Amino acid sequence: MTIDTEELRALSPAEKLRLVEFLWDDLGDATESIPLPDWVDQEAVKRRNEMRDPAFGLTHDEVWRRIERRHA
Repeated sequence: MTIDTEELRALSPAEKLRLVEFLWDDLGDATESIPLPDWVDQEAVKRRNEMRDPAFGLTHDEVWRRIERRHA
């Protein structure tokens, strides 16, 4: 496959965005799995473990208190 990068660079920002949207949607429809680097899996495991820690993050009530303070 050959891609003319100069032709891609010549696209308008709107055309580039449409191309990116098309590619993103097409990847979502892919039937084969997309290989990811090991660090992606490691980061997902780390975040999952953080979310299991009850001391991690804020309660629902605390989030709303902070929002209300900003808009008071």
